[in-house]
Amino acid sequence: MSTKSEREYERRRYEKWQERQAKARARRHRNRVIAGSIVAAFVLVIGAGAAFVLTNDDDPAASPTASPTANAAEVPDPALAEGRTWTGDIALTQGDLGIELDGAAAPQAVANFVTLAQEGFFDSTKCHRLTEEGIFVLQCGDPTALGIADPTTGGTGGPGYTWGPIENAPADGVYPAGTIAMARTGNDGSSMGSQFFLVYKDSPIPADTAGGYTVFGHITSGMDALQAIADAGTVEGTQVPVSDVIIEGVNIQ
Repeated sequence: MSTKSEREYERRRYEKWQERQAKARARRHRNRVIAGSIVAAFVLVIGAGAAFVLTNDDDPAASPTASPTANAAEVPDPALAEGRTWTGDIALTQGDLGIELDGAAAPQAVANFVTLAQEGFFDSTKCHRLTEEGIFVLQCGDPTALGIADPTTGGTGGPGYTWGPIENAPADGVYPAGTIAMARTGNDGSSMGSQFFLVYKDSPIPADTAGGYTVFGHITSGMDALQAIADAGTVEGTQVPVSDVIIEGVNIQ
């Protein structure tokens, strides 16, 4: 039989969950009506040279319709990154990931991530894609990939604006385990929005005509939780993680 304090704790937890779901539904509605929302998703192409392309799930040849210059006023000011190191954590259903963000090396990416995190943008969203061959990443940050949605959805949502250029891409094209980097559309360095990927195993990702991928931070703790997600694998015939990977919250200081 539960105690009064336990019941109170569960009540608060349930109310917090309801609040997050309400925010998520509001964001989902907003993204449905935003014209030209960012299109960014990973499509892994296995073959000679193993290319790594970011584009629309439904049409691998598609390009984002939003113009980076048209919505530049909505993009967080890179000065917000303050040229400093930010620390915090990403709370996943499988465990917390400690993170460190480099505001000096990637000021636009860090300003963008910190602003969205502080607004609760990522709360209750699903990390919708897990790659297991050639490159080894978990992709997150799509506001349309909600924990209450169809498990096969996700991959085309963003904050309603796009930005560039690419920052702090590794010269050798290798993204070490623990890297946190921005997703973007293939061959378009000004197509970043809110989607990002977490590298769970060293991954060589060839640059395309736009260059590499913006590295803006790294995981400082919780790699075991990320590895457990990878070890669980994906739904057969898809790149959807077997178990829902939900971002419960992002705390940045």
